[in-house]
Order: sequence, then structure tokens, then C-alpha cells
Amino acid sequence: MKKINLLFTVLGIALLSSCEGFLDVKPSDSAAAETSITNANDAKVVMSGLMRKLTSADYYGRNFVLYGDAKGGDFAIRSQGRGNDALYTFNHSISSNNYGGYWAQMYHCILQANNLLLNIAKIEAAGNGSAALNEYKGQALTARALIYFDLVRLYGKPYNMDKASYGVPLVLEPLDASAQPLRASVEAVYTQIMKDLTDGAPLLAKTKVNGFLNYYGNMALQARVNLYMGKYTEALAAAEVVMGTTLYSLYSNANWNGSWALPFGSESIFELGVYASEANLGTASLGYYLLRLAKVTGASGWFMASDYYLARLNQDPTDVRFGMMERDESSTTRLGSCLKYVGGPAMLGDKGVASSTNIKVIRLSEIYLLAAEAALNLPTPDKTKASNYLNAIRKRAPALAPSTPVNVTMSMIEDERSKELFAEGHRYFDMIRWNKNIEFNDDFIYPAVIISHREKIINRTFYKTILPIPQNEIDANPKIAEQQNPGYVN
Repeated sequence: MKKINLLFTVLGIALLSSCEGFLDVKPSDSAAAETSITNANDAKVVMSGLMRKLTSADYYGRNFVLYGDAKGGDFAIRSQGRGNDALYTFNHSISSNNYGGYWAQMYHCILQANNLLLNIAKIEAAGNGSAALNEYKGQALTARALIYFDLVRLYGKPYNMDKASYGVPLVLEPLDASAQPLRASVEAVYTQIMKDLTDGAPLLAKTKVNGFLNYYGNMALQARVNLYMGKYTEALAAAEVVMGTTLYSLYSNANWNGSWALPFGSESIFELGVYASEANLGTASLGYYLLRLAKVTGASGWFMASDYYLARLNQDPTDVRFGMMERDESSTTRLGSCLKYVGGPAMLGDKGVASSTNIKVIRLSEIYLLAAEAALNLPTPDKTKASNYLNAIRKRAPALAPSTPVNVTMSMIEDERSKELFAEGHRYFDMIRWNKNIEFNDDFIYPAVIISHREKIINRTFYKTILPIPQNEIDANPKIAEQQNPGYVN
């Protein structure tokens, strides 16, 4: 390794986090990377490894999901110093609490996808392509799009705020060891994301492929990305493709809570497998971090629901989603602990072990809410569709009157997204793209701790709403220091 830290992540993380039976693709300056994938079976192994790496503690396995709720006002903290509270306090600098694990792990995953795509292209050029290889090519393109979407939301300004500002480096093929890629614009990153999705979609299966991205996972991502870009017509069209298939169906109220103890259920469009002997973080798992302090050994009470979230859920005390909430440490009645990622009150996960609970990355309920938002924001709003799609999820609060085409509002949709997608990593990104003020439940911890790194109420003009380019990346790629996010200084 000479200079580029993006390449270092391929070998460094592979050595730290390799798992049984999965191929860890080596750096591009290694001959092995050119020869390790020769057929569809090899490609399948690489994709399995890539899906496993998405469940890292620095990605969907824990910290990326925590980011969305801790920063979005739906989480609160009861004590400082238990860990990851910098996500809540915004105590970030270039070298301290920079959460460089996001950068390292996501680029590691991108580079693995790039190696797979490069090798498939070589196989195809030799005249040995196949339908099976096409499927893995589509999966790799879709996965790369997802990862870049996550990266640009962490390190770049919102698309609808300043799409000409810096996004992240676009690395679309294995790099030479001397390469030092610089940041592309937010707009360029989104353009590449949509290219990968549109290129990948026709290659993908229209059947369920548990633990992997299929055609409908791709279309769901197209809907999500278009929504963030403000392309509501395109977002709605993609969402309706997903809602129109019979492969997936919404849970009834009676079955919603039980779905969290069910792997690959009827609402799961893209779900990452977490198994007891593989990808299981144990007491460091997302589920344990959201349990009440000392509920079981290893439960440290890191984050719990804010008063603001609970007020939304309490719009209907009979809301079925209270079934995934349990009392927190603050009282015997405050239902601030979330049980989604331990499988519910029995804490058996979805395979008999609390921490062995799959991560549901895209659920059908999100797509209904996304479609409702898109329909309401069309150039000519379709309030009938907006109301109908919203009510499909709003019915989980049976005492709330259904919306109608006359009274449906963005506020209703915003509240429903918060209630339905709590602890799934969406709230912060939603609030930022909506250009909303975010209020934090700091009085939940006051006066024991006074938050000093942000105000109680922030908006997206606050420079720490995006992360700094981490110091170790600057050390490996000094030119990128000139593209550091505004406000962060050495």
C-alpha cells in the first residue's frame, strides 16, 4: 500500500472481519484479484461475502442504523459515556469521533463489488457469460448503488440543498495503489447511483432471493433515491412497481409485532441475514444497544425513544407498534426501549438467539409511505393515492381516523414514517431532506450532562449535519484535505 486509504480498506478490513466460507477479495494490485472469480459459483461466493460485510458493526449491523435515529430526534440518551453518544451530541471532528468506520467499511464493500464487476466483464469478453452471471452483475450494481447512496448522505449535503457541492469519490473499478481519487459532486454521485440501478434492474430476478437484492429491491431503491432527488413522478412509478407485485404483502395488525421474530417475511424486500455463527455481534449488536440498561447481561441502555417520538406514537394508545416497545430505565411506565432487533419481548431473535436477528433494510411499509409522499408532491398532487397509501400503514393505529383526499397532509405522512420506521435509520435523513428543524430531547439527560457541541434545535445549515472526511483518509490522500467539508478544521 502506497497512498490511498480506500485501497487499504480492502485488505485491512478483510483481515479483521473475514468470516467462514466467504471470499475476501484482495487489493487490485494483487494478481489474485484478477483470477479469483472465474464462474457463477465464484461470483455467488463473493456476493455472499459482500452481503455479510453489509452487516458490519460500522454499517447496517449497528452504527449506520443508529445514526439515523440518534441524529434525527427520535432517540434520546439517558447517560453520556456508554458509547456512541457522539452520534447524539454531534461531538465530531476530523480526528475525534469522526466515525471513519463508515467510510472504510463502505468503500471496502464498493471495492469488493468493483472486483466482482471487473471479473464478470472479463468472463463475458471471453464469450463465457451466462444468465447466472448476469444475476450477480445486477446484484453487484444494485449493491454499489445502495452503498454510494448511504455514503453521499453521510458526507454530502442533501441533493435538494446543494447538489453542486462535494459528495464522495466515485470509484467504479479497482484502483491502482498510487491512485488518489477526489470527491465528485453530490449530483454526479446521484447520477451514478441511478445509472447503476437502471443498468442493474433488467439483470435481476423477479423472484424472492432471501438475503440478496432482487429486481424489486432495485426498484425500491430507485423509488427511494428519486424521492431524495425530488423526482416524485419517477419515485411513485418505481414504488408502484414494487407494490404491484404479489411477492410481498403488508402485515395485518395482528401479525405486525410477530414479524420481527420472522426472518424474510412477507414485507421484507431486502433483508440482511444475521446468524448465530456468522455476522452475529452478540452483546454489541444493534438489538442489545436498544435494550433497557441491565435488562439482561450486556444490555447497556445506549439509546431509547425520545419524548417527541413517544408523543407521536401516543396519538393512539392502542397503536399496535407499542408491542415492540418496553419500559426504559427512567421509570416503570415510560416505553422507551425498542425490541425490534431482538425479535420482540421473548428476545429469541428470529432464529432462537436474541442477537441473531436479521436487519430489515427495505420493508414494504416504507414503500407505501414513500408512494404517499411522492403522490402528494406531484406537480398535480394525487391526494387520493396519497391518502390510500398512507392509510395502508396508518391503520396500525386503529383509533386514529383514516386520512381522506381532503385532509391528507405531509405532516401526517411525516409522523407515520417516524412511527413505522422507528429505529430503522431513516428519521435524520428524512428531516434533512425535508429541510425541517430537528429538536433534541436534551432535558432527558439534563442536568447530569449539558450538551455543548450543538444547539437543542438544529437545521441542515449546521455544518455537523454531515460528517468530516476522516483524518486517516486525509493522511493517505492529502489532496482530499482541500475538499474537506466546511466548518471542520485540523
